[in-house]
Amino acid sequence: MAFRSSLLLVSAAALALAACSDNSASETTEAVTTADIAEEPAMEASTADSAAEASSSTDIPTAAPKIAYVYSYGFRVERDAIAPLQERHADMCAHLGPLTCQVRSMSQSGADDDYGYGELELSVAADKARDFGRKLAGAVEAEGGEQVSSTIEGEDLSKQIVDTEARLRSREVLRDRLMEVLRTRKGSVQELVEAERGVAQVNEEIDQARSWLQEMRGRVAYSRITVTYQSQGAGPGGFVEPIRRAVSSIGPVAGNVIGGLILLLTIFLPLGLIGYGLWRLFRWLRRREESTASTD
Repeated sequence: MAFRSSLLLVSAAALALAACSDNSASETTEAVTTADIAEEPAMEASTADSAAEASSSTDIPTAAPKIAYVYSYGFRVERDAIAPLQERHADMCAHLGPLTCQVRSMSQSGADDDYGYGELELSVAADKARDFGRKLAGAVEAEGGEQVSSTIEGEDLSKQIVDTEARLRSREVLRDRLMEVLRTRKGSVQELVEAERGVAQVNEEIDQARSWLQEMRGRVAYSRITVTYQSQGAGPGGFVEPIRRAVSSIGPVAGNVIGGLILLLTIFLPLGLIGYGLWRLFRWLRRREESTASTD
């Protein structure tokens, strides 16, 4: 009987020990599983962050450069064809419409000889400027002229525009804050007065920045085209040209000589008359003295 009791006690102890082992194993398994589950989102999050950083580093937004172009064309034509050709080019510009092309200035000059000169300045939409320049050259060739020069210059205004836009935004934020101070009337009288002065100064800076920004954007949107015209003439080494110039200069040279003689006559004639009068007076006085001496 006592033996059976001891056996039951040993069996109960073994069962209890087995139960404890099962519980500890299950707790260990749960801990490991929980750790794995917690670690997987962390790894996924770090992987997502790395992918986001990689994509942000490779997909940097870039803006197209803002360049203001200036085109210059030089043409040689007959002197009598300069004015009509200028008018034709101006009409071509007007045909495109005021939103695409505007005439800024037009001038022409000439001398007594066959030399003539003209200049035309246009503002053309940037995307059509080069094509319009080709049309100008085609019109000159149709009139029997030729193109003697062509240049294209560009100025990158990207940084200036970006800086001006950033300054404009910061000034607008500052103005809004100052206006909020004036609206709420928070602060002393001196602070409110300073806020009003600050608003006036900031508004002036904002207007100036907007003006600069509009001017630069206009230069980018519209390219400037300068067209010069000069007449065809004999070169400096021609045989007839020096003779023609010499003959044509006879009139101006003769006029200059005659003008100089008249100027000298105007200066020295009064002086000569005065000198002649003094000389006659001196001779009269001398004769009078001689006659008086002979009488005595």
